[in-house]
Amino acid sequence: MSRFLSNRGETQPQKVRFDDDTIPDDGEVGGNLKLRLSDSNVTEDQEPFMGFKVRRKASIHRDYLGDYLDVPSRPYLMKILEKQGDKKVLFADKVLKFTGSGKMKQRILLITDFAVYIVDPDCGALKRRIALAAVEKLCLSELSDNFFAIIIPTEYDLLMASTRKTEIVTTLVEATKSQSDYELDVLFSNRFEYNASSVLVKEVQFEEVEGGVKTRILRK
Repeated sequence: MSRFLSNRGETQPQKVRFDDDTIPDDGEVGGNLKLRLSDSNVTEDQEPFMGFKVRRKASIHRDYLGDYLDVPSRPYLMKILEKQGDKKVLFADKVLKFTGSGKMKQRILLITDFAVYIVDPDCGALKRRIALAAVEKLCLSELSDNFFAIIIPTEYDLLMASTRKTEIVTTLVEATKSQSDYELDVLFSNRFEYNASSVLVKEVQFEEVEGGVKTRILRK
């Protein structure tokens, strides 16, 4: 827990802010990718963090589609999966990934029953593959934002943002449990740390403000 609840000294925060319904569409703050709402019969059993998190109603009542990119129609994605021996895609969508330098880059997030893939949508290159067995926990705030961190103790961690965060977390928890009978920890705090690189630790802070949630990413 010490990685997430540290009170060490702060430096100047990076100015990263999202309201509770919008994330940038092209990697720049201030984009206009809006939530698209739909009816749903998702139950609490399908939500590993229901009852703990202050959730927006749209997130609770959303259908889970899984593959939002139609992966079989994209040869470069199929080639990546086939090379790794993965066949079953549980989730596929574009997300924002935060680099160690604080930049935001659009990436394709693929989740299979064995691994997490990060793919560059511009060149179709595989940037990273993480075995589900290597994931220790997921970190989220208690508020209605789009951020989540995937914590990988043997490597550096991932901080990403997606309007489908609920589905991503649910998919990771269920896939891990299905493969190993190990239930992935989902931790909630309005400030948590993550390893942005092998030598750089950052803290993400969330604050509920009028009209949304203010998010700051600080060097430790």
